Amino acid sequence: MAVTVRTSGLRGYEPLMRRLGADPGPLLRRYRIRPSVLRNEDALVPLRAFAALLEASAAITDCPDFGLRLAQGQDISVLGPVAIAMQNAPTVRAAVGYASRFLYVQSPGLVLTPLPDSPIGRDCEELRLEVDLPRASGLRQTVDLSLADLHQMLKALGAGAYRLHAVTLTHAAGAADRSYRRFYGAPVLTQQPHAGLHVARSTLDTPLGKQNAMLREIAVDYLAMTYDAPEVPLSSRVRQALRHAIGTHADNRPEIARLFNLHPRTLQRHLASEGTTFDALREQTRRELALRYLTETHIPLPQLATMLGFSEHSALSRSCRRWFGRSPSALRTQGPSAASRSSTKA
Repeated sequence: MAVTVRTSGLRGYEPLMRRLGADPGPLLRRYRIRPSVLRNEDALVPLRAFAALLEASAAITDCPDFGLRLAQGQDISVLGPVAIAMQNAPTVRAAVGYASRFLYVQSPGLVLTPLPDSPIGRDCEELRLEVDLPRASGLRQTVDLSLADLHQMLKALGAGAYRLHAVTLTHAAGAADRSYRRFYGAPVLTQQPHAGLHVARSTLDTPLGKQNAMLREIAVDYLAMTYDAPEVPLSSRVRQALRHAIGTHADNRPEIARLFNLHPRTLQRHLASEGTTFDALREQTRRELALRYLTETHIPLPQLATMLGFSEHSALSRSCRRWFGRSPSALRTQGPSAASRSSTKA
């Protein structure tokens, strides 16, 4: 079943395209998204088509910060019923908790993970955002849009108490670097292992001024009953854990099994029942991360090899030739379209 996303995420898309001098119609048709669907913000479209539409739109308008600009016309209401729970939460932290718990209502492919400690700032916590779309490249604009939306939501909820220490992006901002710094009003660190907001702990502990506990309970009950969370296969959860662990001491079967309170052999049996193995999932995850880093960042290849858990640069080169039929430098030079074709054939 295709991973979907609510069309509220495309709010303001057509006007933005026209302001940038482009007709949105041809691209919408190319990715089989009917313009009429955009009028119904509860409609669902494939997340893969959504992401491809944003990437193509950024390319055709020569606007590398397209996702950022699209977010400027959006607010917390794009999350529909999830927004009601967030706006009536007792604290900013609780609002983030509702967003993390129910973000699958917006799209099962969007993952928000609150982490108690930021690796780049004291007294900060990391709100890590990822797009979980296997075998996909070209997710820059979708990540940018989602992260920028989250920033605006927290800014509105926290009001004067909102303190953003830094922003991390997996890609290079390039020509749009000033746009990112101006939008976030905080240091923007590019070519990082994960995308996220690094927020002051005091911000998350800030009480929300106006809240309605009864309305919050109604919203949470509605979300739980109407959008019953899909049962996530163990293989998907292992892959998600590996995305955080690749390149660290924890990217092995015993350590990942420990995360799920399972014996390594029990983990392997469960994965076998789902038609896969731990080694296959680790290989798939490393391949997806390599493709993204090579086509969306300029991280030096020796550093990238270390980030992906390879013992040396030559091991990364051999793996890329096996996965994509190209060397790492060739993939980087030829860009996302060539990498996508290789990924499709693999």
